[in-house]
Amino acid sequence: MNDLIQVFTERGDLAHLALLLWALAASGAFLVTLRELAAASRRFDEFVRQLSRFNRRTKTHFNAED
Repeated sequence: MNDLIQVFTERGDLAHLALLLWALAASGAFLVTLRELAAASRRFDEFVRQLSRFNRRTKTHFNAED
């Protein structure tokens, strides 16, 4: 890694190295965010399923008493 930094420094491409590091960090942050969004979507889907199941049970229970 030090050799790579030395090559960039000698050629004056330090700005390109900084841009590459920024792009890698931004891409990594995007992937983490996307993974968390997918997990939140799965949790919300499970919540809606449970709520639907609860409503079906409650409706059946109250209709049986009428």
